[in-house]
Amino acid sequence: MTSVEATAQDPTGPEPGGYAEARLRLLQQEPWSGPSRRSGLSALTDQWLAGLFAAAAQETGVRGAALVAVGGYGRGELSPRSDLDLLLLHDGKARPRALGALADRLWYPVWDTGVALDHSVRTPAEARKVASEDLKAHLGLLDARLVAGDAGLLAGLRTSVLADWRNQAPKRLPQLHALCRERAERAGELRFLLEPDLKEARGGIRDATALRAVAASWLADAPREGLDGARRRLLDARDALHLVTGRATDRLALQEQAQVAARLGLLDADALLREVYEAARVVAYAGDVTWREVGRVLRARAARPRLRGLLGARGAAAAAERTPLAEGVVEAEGEAVLALAARPERDPVLPLRLGAAAAQAGLPVSLHAVRRLAAQGRALPVPWPAEAREELLTLLGAGEPMVGVWEALEAEGLITRLLPDWERVRCRPQHNPVHTWTVDRHLIETAVRASALTRRVGRPDLLLMAALLHDIGKGWPGDHSVVGETIARDMAARVGFDAEDTAVLGTLVRHHLLLVDTATRRDLDDPATVTAVARAVRSTGTLEILHALTEADALATGPAAWSTWRGSLVADLVRRVAAVLSGAPPADPEPDLPTAEQERLALEALRTGEPVLALHTRQEEDDAVGVELVVAVPDQPGVLPAVSGVLALHRLTVRAADLRFLELPDHLGEVLVLRWRVAAQYGALPQAARLRTDLVRALDGSLDVPAKLADREAAYPRRRGVVPPPPRVTAFPDVSPLATVLEVRAPDAVGLLHRIGRALESSGVRVRSAHVSTLGANAVDTVYVVDPDGKPLPPAAAAAVAARLQSALT
Repeated sequence: MTSVEATAQDPTGPEPGGYAEARLRLLQQEPWSGPSRRSGLSALTDQWLAGLFAAAAQETGVRGAALVAVGGYGRGELSPRSDLDLLLLHDGKARPRALGALADRLWYPVWDTGVALDHSVRTPAEARKVASEDLKAHLGLLDARLVAGDAGLLAGLRTSVLADWRNQAPKRLPQLHALCRERAERAGELRFLLEPDLKEARGGIRDATALRAVAASWLADAPREGLDGARRRLLDARDALHLVTGRATDRLALQEQAQVAARLGLLDADALLREVYEAARVVAYAGDVTWREVGRVLRARAARPRLRGLLGARGAAAAAERTPLAEGVVEAEGEAVLALAARPERDPVLPLRLGAAAAQAGLPVSLHAVRRLAAQGRALPVPWPAEAREELLTLLGAGEPMVGVWEALEAEGLITRLLPDWERVRCRPQHNPVHTWTVDRHLIETAVRASALTRRVGRPDLLLMAALLHDIGKGWPGDHSVVGETIARDMAARVGFDAEDTAVLGTLVRHHLLLVDTATRRDLDDPATVTAVARAVRSTGTLEILHALTEADALATGPAAWSTWRGSLVADLVRRVAAVLSGAPPADPEPDLPTAEQERLALEALRTGEPVLALHTRQEEDDAVGVELVVAVPDQPGVLPAVSGVLALHRLTVRAADLRFLELPDHLGEVLVLRWRVAAQYGALPQAARLRTDLVRALDGSLDVPAKLADREAAYPRRRGVVPPPPRVTAFPDVSPLATVLEVRAPDAVGLLHRIGRALESSGVRVRSAHVSTLGANAVDTVYVVDPDGKPLPPAAAAAVAARLQSALT
């Protein structure tokens, strides 16, 4: 006898304390986990509740009653903090007072233990009626199990409930499918969430339970292979989460992931997430296949009488004919399937041809077809023949329909058979909250986005392949762009691209972040910036593809990664680089000629000796409201920290900043002009007059900006979670002949730019320009600094300034 069984069978008596102690002992037995612990906890609870029921029935004299477990408890799957779903079933003959006393003697001891309880008292007829009106109640009764009492009473109810479920399947299953879709909309896709809800999210425990209900209808059944194992892994993860947190929670929060992984014997949080994502993928895919089959069966049932009446037997047979899609591929009953004459064992291109034809037609791929290909298909020769490469590119260029087809091929291992390196990125989490998807799904989404941009490039095939491969290096240690270049070259050669195209794909993967990083973090008026990009890209054709890839990658990353502003900066950089690659010399920086408004503001600042500003509010494609702020200040120390600090105090988020010295015509003088792109964190935008008043006070010292920001930070402490890495400041003394470039990477926080400005002021350097880039919770701010004479800093001085700045930020 195992220790769990022994614990479950030890007499605990009817007292809550005895059950609670035995329950705690069971949960603390480390060797026992997973299904054995869940079943052991259920058996222990059964024994305790059976004792309670027997004693209560004897005391109250109630006969013809049964205590029934439903839901997860009915399935014998109690997690450490699961609630108890109980039904007190009775034949209706007992007096109400006696029945109420029996219920009290059952429910109150449960409540005394602190275990959550969902309970009801009904006759079989009442339970059946409630089930007919409440889908969730009906689902719970499908797993009803006797704990104690009259077994015949439950047997009759189970028979009628199952019969009702099967008879009402044409109505009930669409309702259940709608419930699953609604839950998915609310909780999201489990395998793409950094903090997933293991129960409610799509591909989670509830979806797996719903598939059991579909199977009970006898209308359709889920693909069984791997499904039970996936469900078990999700339940195991929830058990560990309950034990780590001590709470009945289903959300796998960041701060608990490492402990949950350790309790499950996994290496780290990444290993945990990958296992959870893998399980969710299996459940979600099984759900897709199952619900598609449910729809097919229901449509066939609805159409069969009508077809027979209108067309006769011959017409019904004609309606079932197959429509050719490609060689060896046909459409049948709304799916792409293999033709009767298809021979997977002789046609190694067939999996790609099936996928391409299905995606182009907007059809799902038949599960039977994919499994047949996985079992009988031949491996492609290396390098691939031209037809295989073309079919892959056709699949990638199909747009959104490609996603479901790719997942169907991947679910049966066909993708990793075709592209072995794919295994390293499959279901790999990305902890940067800017990213919406796992690495593999991000690559697919980038291809979807790229398919809409193929008309912009001369080589759409290279764009689509680069989209699929640009982050392939994230499955290996090191800089993913550098590592990815080597892997991409190998994969491109495997797929059959020639040496020249393989080299271009390697360049695209190596530099897929070059345009957006340069455009948002470097001074585009600096000839060295444009020259460096041109040297890396080398040709206008590669630049054209890289431009489209940059946009597709950003759009596939998430809403924080792309905007009208970023797009305009990248387009400006591409225009400048294209001119250089076409033979034009890098343009010398033009003098900053003021606009009419800037000249007016600068003259007013010189006349008054105080800052003046203008606010412009505009509607934008990617933002509800964008604000452009122009500030003109007579040259003096402390301008950058003062302005950035005042903006932070007014809860304005800086999205972009440009700081330049403006020489006014006719030698009127030099004015510092700061152009800001900001947005209100929440609430209304501040008035320009209030901003100007606070800026004047900040510059004259009467407003203590650092103290105010510190008070705000203390009032809103950081939430618990993963501790971000410390700030890092890097000096690039040779990037520009005009200034020294300092790049600051730090967690985004209130007043970050203010702190940077103060640290640089104390270092005795002048800021020539600043470029602010924020992605989610991380900021990458680049400042161009010069010495008091307006010259770049020597390398040693630049390193010292970077070290002081990093120390100040830490």
